[in-house]
Amino acid sequence: MKNILLVEDHAIVRLATKYLITDLVQPCAIYEATSFGQTLAKVAAHTLDLILLDISIPDGEGFNMIPKIREIQPKVLILVFTSLEEQIYALHYIKAGANGFLSKNSSQTEIKKAILSMLNSGNYLSLAIQQQLLRNTLDSKANVENPLESLSQRELEVMDMLLDGLWTKEIAIFLNLTESSVSTYKARIFEKLQVSTLIEMFKKVQFYKGFNEEV
Repeated sequence: MKNILLVEDHAIVRLATKYLITDLVQPCAIYEATSFGQTLAKVAAHTLDLILLDISIPDGEGFNMIPKIREIQPKVLILVFTSLEEQIYALHYIKAGANGFLSKNSSQTEIKKAILSMLNSGNYLSLAIQQQLLRNTLDSKANVENPLESLSQRELEVMDMLLDGLWTKEIAIFLNLTESSVSTYKARIFEKLQVSTLIEMFKKVQFYKGFNEEV
């Protein structure tokens, strides 16, 4: 019996994913959570084999969600299942402690492959991210070529919110930071990406997303 926690706040996505898991893994018990608070409660209440974790959920805490889950169940397998761009975020979430990263834009076949890989071998990365990881390992200049990979986890979170159109004050409240701290992170992001405006940052992010897809 496999115990799986599905963390997803969209009912349709949750229903479709639950159906897919049930069809793929037998026997299994599937628990559900629609917020991070519920997630921690489920993790505390059940011994789990696998967590499919959407990052963009109510009261979510970005990269901090993974260590908080591991404080309760250190050995549970965590597959980040998100609409965030894998070329930008996958390796950062792996560094944060996730066992795998799966884009919601993946095909049904790829989703099944990811779930089985997690349960059988304990990890999963798409072929594109495996190639990105290999390139980074073999070529020490790779991180310089793609400045997005030089951003810290917190800088990525701030950048993502800036791209979503949030103001400094809104970001500060969401991340529990001071406005001056957010401004400092924004300045660091601009410096690392060598841009001076949000429009330039958006264009550079789009460029390097395409760069990773072509390599």
